[in-house]
Amino acid sequence: MPLISVNKVSKSYHSRLLLDHVSFSIEKGDKIALIGSNGTGKSTLFKMIRGDVKPDEGEVLHHGTAIAGYLTQNMEELDMGGNILVSEEIQSIEDKMREAEYKLATADAENSQSLLRTYEQLTSRFEALGGYDYEPRMKAALAGLGLTDIDFTRDISSFSGGEKMRICLARLIVSRPDILLLDEPTNHLDTDALEWLEGFIRSYGGAVLLISHDRYFIDKTVTKVLELENSTITAYRGNYTDYKEQKRRFIEDQKRLVANLEKELVRQEGVTQTMLSHRNISGYHAREKVVEKLSDRLAAERSKLSGGPLQMSFKLMPEVRAGDPEKILLQTRNLGKTFPDGKVLFRDVNFEIKACDKMFLVGPNGCGKTTMLSLLLGRISEFDGDVLISGSSRIGYMGQFVPFEDETRTILDELMERSELGETAARNLLARFGFRDIDVYKQISVLSGGERSRLFLCCLLEEKPELLFLDEPTNHLDIESREVLEDALADYNGAILAVSHDRYFIEKCQSKIIGFFGDHVEQFDKYEFYRRKYRTFVADEESKRAAVLSEQRREEKERREAEKKEAADAAPKAPSVNRAKERKEIAKRKERIKYLEKTIAELEEEQKTLEASFGKDTTKEDYDRYAKNSEMLEEMYAEYMELENT
Repeated sequence: MPLISVNKVSKSYHSRLLLDHVSFSIEKGDKIALIGSNGTGKSTLFKMIRGDVKPDEGEVLHHGTAIAGYLTQNMEELDMGGNILVSEEIQSIEDKMREAEYKLATADAENSQSLLRTYEQLTSRFEALGGYDYEPRMKAALAGLGLTDIDFTRDISSFSGGEKMRICLARLIVSRPDILLLDEPTNHLDTDALEWLEGFIRSYGGAVLLISHDRYFIDKTVTKVLELENSTITAYRGNYTDYKEQKRRFIEDQKRLVANLEKELVRQEGVTQTMLSHRNISGYHAREKVVEKLSDRLAAERSKLSGGPLQMSFKLMPEVRAGDPEKILLQTRNLGKTFPDGKVLFRDVNFEIKACDKMFLVGPNGCGKTTMLSLLLGRISEFDGDVLISGSSRIGYMGQFVPFEDETRTILDELMERSELGETAARNLLARFGFRDIDVYKQISVLSGGERSRLFLCCLLEEKPELLFLDEPTNHLDIESREVLEDALADYNGAILAVSHDRYFIEKCQSKIIGFFGDHVEQFDKYEFYRRKYRTFVADEESKRAAVLSEQRREEKERREAEKKEAADAAPKAPSVNRAKERKEIAKRKERIKYLEKTIAELEEEQKTLEASFGKDTTKEDYDRYAKNSEMLEEMYAEYMELENT
């Protein structure tokens, strides 16, 4: 029996049909990706499943007691209040449990049974929500998503947008709903957090329906792909790679079918004209109906080959160059950046970009990738070392947020202002970037993030740069647009230096990788080589931190023991009373302390092993074990401190 059924759902906005009798179901354990071009209605469909939007036709059924948890892209819809480690629902149920306990203690026999049933329902719900181990599981989820060194006492509203999104994702994960509805969960996540989330989703016992443009993420997490195209849903078995192969075969078959129908239509039209010329009127009218039906079917089959309204088709081709492909366009010598507070972002960076290099800066959030890009562009003047750039090279740049000088200009006016194109040529070029018909008269101020990126790229390429600087160029682009961009960049005969977390994009276009390890930067031939070394680096850093923490605890213990001995030596000697009993208590306490020290050491070692193993293949049982160990350690630390200070 399915958990959720979507039955013949239709939805229109302002006379535009988004969904046309869409049907599918979500079964227990399903891992499904919902893909499609921007604006096709994916988020609308999610809101229908959640119950926030009503369909014009059809229905969405939640079977049994299935609970769905929802992560939205819209920050305004997220729960931004309260303490990070406290769930409002769990806290509310716990308050009701305390109230029920108080009433039970004073209730008479007549009311006690009813109160007991209420209390049992509350405790059952409290346990189902994970109330007994919510805090350690929340800490483990936050750590996996890259939020470790944060102040857990801060209100959520005080964090940055990316941090808020990760906190809300962690809350959703630990609430353990039957179905996870994730709308672009990879936004604001670096590669470490992405790999952790991939491992979590694969091992998650419930169902998952996610919207994502991250093809690598889809490949690693799902077993079914639902494509929303032309207002309908088509289901494909397997992950994204499987979907691509099945879609390729479908298109090939569909093209053959359309070609055969076109030939048949020409033949039937010829037969119809022959009957008319022979004055066979009844036969002529019968053939007209055949031709009409055949024309309708041909139109329907042709529509299945449509790629949607936002296709992009372009080539990133700078002017033909006869120069040396080994020409060095940019070179760094002992490049470094240190902040005024003494923090070193990176140091002693040496690399060069040749005329045909496709180079990517990769690393976790905050490591300095965008800072290095800005430094190379001359936007940061205070740094160590040297940056040498070929004086004859034309340079282009596209950042994460694309600016336009005049937001009141239309799309067409912007391109014509920044190029030497006439109106006809400009409109033809804009059509290749997905801006067709009256779309070219839209003002820049009303464009979506993806539309702004496409317009900026269109204008940038008309400048024919030899070296492109790109900061997260695939952000805001749907899958189809990303793939067109990748194909163009792969064929581009100029040089590229790009910052990106899009692993599919990196692996398709890379020729060199500049990887960040703390304040150290190293060059690699392939992205996978960098990730392999980075995981070793992270494990080593965790071991170092654990060793430092262990040493700090040892020093703190020695300090307390010295203070206790000094106080004991200075205190007046009390008369001995029942020394045999006292010696017995001391021996018992020492034995317990010895046991706690041994157990704590074993648990800490197990935690270090688990932390080092966290990655894409980590199972749910490992995360549960880590949370349980954390809880046990906390209790043992408290008991140990109490015994030591006795």
